[in-house]
Amino acid sequence: MNEFRNGDLVFDVRDEGPETGEVVILLHGFPQTKEAWDDVVPGLVAADYRVLAPDQRGYSRRARPSGRRSYTGENLVGDVLALADAAGAERFHVVGHDWGGAVAWYLAMWHPDRLRSATVLATPHPAAFRRALLTSTQIFRSWYFLVFQLPRLPEWMTTSAVGGPRFRKALVRSGLPERKVDAYLSVLSEPGAATSIVNWYRAAALTAPSQLAELVTVPTLYVYGTHDVALGRRGAELTKRFVTGPYRYEPLDASHWMPEEIPEVVTKLIVEHIGS
Repeated sequence: MNEFRNGDLVFDVRDEGPETGEVVILLHGFPQTKEAWDDVVPGLVAADYRVLAPDQRGYSRRARPSGRRSYTGENLVGDVLALADAAGAERFHVVGHDWGGAVAWYLAMWHPDRLRSATVLATPHPAAFRRALLTSTQIFRSWYFLVFQLPRLPEWMTTSAVGGPRFRKALVRSGLPERKVDAYLSVLSEPGAATSIVNWYRAAALTAPSQLAELVTVPTLYVYGTHDVALGRRGAELTKRFVTGPYRYEPLDASHWMPEEIPEVVTKLIVEHIGS
């Protein structure tokens, strides 16, 4: 496949590996695209997995619905299930980074029957993140999350002639390899893209806290970069409290951007986890 549908929305997707292999779905974060996984996909394919890496809602040109309610967790999860269904995968492995990691947690909490395993990079369990906001410096790290609730300002901060270059520098300073930055920001600058992508943040509060506190029973690997400027160690350490299934926590000497920065290490960990 190079595209799939969920209702009226059409998503671009990268589909590689043997058609009969177990399906691994890779979910990128903000402000990435499926290109975040460029250096991870070959290793998974070499291990005989069928790999699906979509451009998610807001990032795919034909999947930018209006209004923040279109970007709730239920809708984001529905897109992934639609992809799995289109691929004929009753059960699959999910790997998510950043916001893609949040979607992976949602899938593990709400649809464990569809998952073989979950691998999450950077993003702690949602309930662990909420506790970290109250018990650590996480609230100061997450200042941008609050700013992104405002109208118009986030779009200006990320795409305007003044804000765009500053946002680019901030991404590079945080550890994102410069070779990836311009490709990601070119998508963000497309008509309607910035508002759609920022709506992921604006819709976050629309999910009930009780939905975000469910325990995870599927086999889970959680990988945390110890130099992450956006997500502190407290949420990472609390995550184990919310996983009752087989669980592995792997802290790495890396930044937030592990798929791009250390793809060989990430690939090795994923293959070990989903093959166990």
